[in-house]
Amino acid sequence: MKNISLMAIAALFIISCSDETTVYSDASDNISLEGNTAVLESSILYDDAGVLVISSEDQISGKTAKGGEEEQAGDYPLTLIARVDAPSYSGAQNLGASHVHVDGDYAYVSYNTVEDSYAGAIDIVYVGDPTSPQLTSRLYYTNADINAVEYNDGYVYAVGGVDSEKSVRATSNSFLVKIPVSNGRMNTSAEMSFGFQEGFNATDVKVTASSVIVSSGKDGYLTSYKKSDLSVQIEAPFADLRSIAVDNGNLAILDGSNGVSFLDANFNAIQKIAIDSDFGNFAKRTLAVSDTEVIVSEGSKGAGIYNKTNGSLKEYLPILINPEGVAQSDIVTNAVAINENVLLMANGGAGLSLSEELGNGADMVGVLDLNGSVNFVASKGDYIFAASGKAGLQIVKLNRPDASLATRCGQLSAYEGNANLTVAKGDTEEYRGSKSFNKITIDGSLLLCGTWTVNNETTVNDGGLFEMNGNLVVGRNNKRKDVTVKENATLRIEGSLTIYGDLILNDGARLEFIGVGSIANIFGNVKKSTSAEINGTFNDIKNKF
Repeated sequence: MKNISLMAIAALFIISCSDETTVYSDASDNISLEGNTAVLESSILYDDAGVLVISSEDQISGKTAKGGEEEQAGDYPLTLIARVDAPSYSGAQNLGASHVHVDGDYAYVSYNTVEDSYAGAIDIVYVGDPTSPQLTSRLYYTNADINAVEYNDGYVYAVGGVDSEKSVRATSNSFLVKIPVSNGRMNTSAEMSFGFQEGFNATDVKVTASSVIVSSGKDGYLTSYKKSDLSVQIEAPFADLRSIAVDNGNLAILDGSNGVSFLDANFNAIQKIAIDSDFGNFAKRTLAVSDTEVIVSEGSKGAGIYNKTNGSLKEYLPILINPEGVAQSDIVTNAVAINENVLLMANGGAGLSLSEELGNGADMVGVLDLNGSVNFVASKGDYIFAASGKAGLQIVKLNRPDASLATRCGQLSAYEGNANLTVAKGDTEEYRGSKSFNKITIDGSLLLCGTWTVNNETTVNDGGLFEMNGNLVVGRNNKRKDVTVKENATLRIEGSLTIYGDLILNDGARLEFIGVGSIANIFGNVKKSTSAEINGTFNDIKNKF
């Protein structure tokens, strides 16, 4: 690690009108950056990467069997791209991912500890290339928990709890730090600014065009700092703030003592949604706001969906599983997130669940096969980011088909059928869509246009033809499955082919890449007969050909 020496307190020292909030600049005690490139590189793990199985509500209840003959192909061909291992350093071996914010090609991750002591960290992860995420920067904070983080306009804003008795400058346990960032790397040698406010722990942060809004829970404050210098603009006391959302220039806040309030820019109340739930003590809880609804994580109740206009409860989405060996206190909905029509629930030891918002209610799809206790979830574009405690950050790709691909495939029928796709000899089948399969077996001719995942083997039997335009992912790194192209069979790819297993090309088999920009990402080996042919131009990501 590159240790940063202590800096003197600079001239800026501001006490707010209520004498509760203090701001310092150029304070950097107990902060260090990871300077070892090998540590950063080795923190990106692919052990569990690959096709994610979603256990449906019926499968969890036992109404249907997973992988059974009657199972239908799933609508969500999700893949786990990689996992970012949680940081660890002397005195902090139990850090867990607590929050993630996504901006552009980077994800910003905060870490805290469940121990009585204070310890935390911040990661910046480049996710612009789905085949190769990179941990570009890691900061250690040896006397502070980092509970939430947000990037805006060249700075990371992080909030959490600091041990004020051990800090040379902290006047309270709740704090905000503003850290310069350039090209995905934090810079602690440049000026950093800190703010301290009343409350046991700062719980959330949101950054607007001119302000930084920070909440601190349990007898804390909602504080608006001026973005340029962190001077205090407005502050108001609240009993138990957990989360903040920005909604069309207003704020929505979740208070564990009474529910959701909508505030204007001056913290005047506009609307209240009373919620009588046990939000737990000092526990992560969040809210998400859409055009018509407010979704709230309500602990053991699951997620509550409320009418945004009148505050009425529309429905509760329960936690689907009750895993053995997991404490009941960890089977709670910690956080919620929405991405278009997808609603995600971070359910602690009960995993990450996915539902569809259908306008007239939510349809629960199922639980993703992810490890770790999911503390927080964020989703943007084609990605889901799960802050999974000691398991770190898990990066999931939704694999939605792009608009141009949908246009090219528009004349084909959408696939609606069995999860075990079999094409008989002499038959020709052509489909568009975005589905997850259990397995694919081809004796005839198959064209798939869209995004597809296969949990088990894919086999093109003697003389068969499999054409794929789009994105195909097969297997998982901890459960490898092969793609086999048998004698005189053809596999033709225009797009991206990822195999967590081997690609086997038997006698006379042909592998063809057509078009421009195709990708082959083979995690196993390419086993090619001497009479097999490989034609076309493609990017061999792992140099297996």
